[in-house]
Amino acid sequence: MASVPPTVYHMLERLVGKRVLAVINRDFGYEGRLTVVSHEPPGIWLTESEAVILRSTVVSPIPQVVNRESKGETFLHLDAVQRLETVPEGKTNARR
Repeated sequence: MASVPPTVYHMLERLVGKRVLAVINRDFGYEGRLTVVSHEPPGIWLTESEAVILRSTVVSPIPQVVNRESKGETFLHLDAVQRLETVPEGKTNARR
């Protein structure tokens, strides 16, 4: 039997249970624990989520979280997500 190449859903399902940062646009995103990957509609569910504001400067071009607001559970449609990053568990408390 031929192996099936991985899809975006396979890659996202590997992240279930981990903290992720979903970047919506250059200055805004959501951080939380990825709990469910939905196929119809295509999206992800985050628990313990926070809306985050990202800023970068000429000196520090990598965007950093500068502000947070608790949101609880959040559904993000995959069309809206530009980038998805895993967040190391120790880093979440250090940023607060």
